[in-house]
Amino acid sequence: MTPRLNPMLVTLAGLLLTPPCAYAATPPATDTSSQSAAAKQLPWQDVRLLVDVMQLVKQDYVQPVDDKTLIHNAIRGVLSGLDPHSAFMDKSDFDQMQTFTTGDFNGLGIEVGVDQGQIVVISPIDDTPAAKAGVRAGDAILRVNGTALDGMTLDQAVKLIRGEPGSQVTLTVMHPNTDKPVDIKLTRAQVHLSSVKSHLLAPGFGYVRISQFADDSGNGVRNAVQTLSRQNHGALNGLVLDLRNNPGGLLDAAVSVSDAFLDSGIIVSAKGRAADANFVRRATSGDVLNGAPMVVLVDGGTASAAEITAGALQDDHRALILGERTFGKGSVQTVIPMPQGDAIKLTTALYYTPSGHSIQAEGIAPDITVLPLQMKSNRSKDVEMLKESNLEGHLSNTSPTPQRGEGNPDLQQLAAQDFQLYQALTVLKGLSLERNGSNHG
Repeated sequence: MTPRLNPMLVTLAGLLLTPPCAYAATPPATDTSSQSAAAKQLPWQDVRLLVDVMQLVKQDYVQPVDDKTLIHNAIRGVLSGLDPHSAFMDKSDFDQMQTFTTGDFNGLGIEVGVDQGQIVVISPIDDTPAAKAGVRAGDAILRVNGTALDGMTLDQAVKLIRGEPGSQVTLTVMHPNTDKPVDIKLTRAQVHLSSVKSHLLAPGFGYVRISQFADDSGNGVRNAVQTLSRQNHGALNGLVLDLRNNPGGLLDAAVSVSDAFLDSGIIVSAKGRAADANFVRRATSGDVLNGAPMVVLVDGGTASAAEITAGALQDDHRALILGERTFGKGSVQTVIPMPQGDAIKLTTALYYTPSGHSIQAEGIAPDITVLPLQMKSNRSKDVEMLKESNLEGHLSNTSPTPQRGEGNPDLQQLAAQDFQLYQALTVLKGLSLERNGSNHG
């Protein structure tokens, strides 16, 4: 399956950070006896062509262009022509990326990408201005404050969307499966993201949601399980891990979250051309749930680092995956700081699940496919169904049975509001019964 969207920049997925390096131009090879060394040298005639073009632009373009702008644009062109995830980041972009991975940033709180030339929302991040205003995954952003985004690069569009906290912005968006655009007015904010949230779904059964993989995600998940156990007054019988609309984040955070539930084995491996792009990450001993069953919720907005966690738990048979096929971003981006404070984000490897499956353009197929249905009643709440007891002159029951209720109202509400989560809890209860039965068998 080919993914519909291409995530870039705003939330960094499958990300590795490298220490600053010093770079220098390499002169033409003088050792003609070494074919491999010569093959690594740039073709200087073609490099000369690039320099000539930049010189012509500097001399003859209708408006003056300074050297720094020329060079940065050339670098952007080199990287953007490789794949949707490689990019040049100037100092402000790089600073914002580093801030974002710690959970604090200024903006609207949306992950955006490019789909057939349009700027499209991959997912709004929980509890951000975008999510609260009704921005949806799959929305096409047509205009920002009236300025059309047609023909703009993703970088150009993102710079229009960003702004100082408290400033106003109007996004003109086309929701999926609609034929009329709508204007959504938002107020930019300084957003502090707590990447992990949790609560008890029912006695004995916990719920943990990870909205993105940031520095605090691994410890956040461990602390959440401990808190839920205290609230439950005992160990949990099962856990739902919600990775829906999680666009990814730091690879090390995904490894840490996976390791929280695994005792041993491979979590993820990566293969690239450079020696340091090849690695294997393994689990260490200790499962915060002590083997209690898990269900992981995924959908088309589950991408990259989130797919690493889902794939690791699935391949290890540690959890059942429920929902829809995931996004399918299976590449690792290495952020390489440059000497003057800029950086490049370069795709350096593809990663693989423990079974050796590449996620790239395929995604993770759920064990149980459940679409996000919306349950509706066919009758008005104001109309009560006719029963025998409503009939005039009906015979009374002289030995009525004790009232047992008509189901758990909280679960009925859950089924109506989030059918996938309701189904996950139902499956989890079944897994728990099976586990307890086998333990006492």
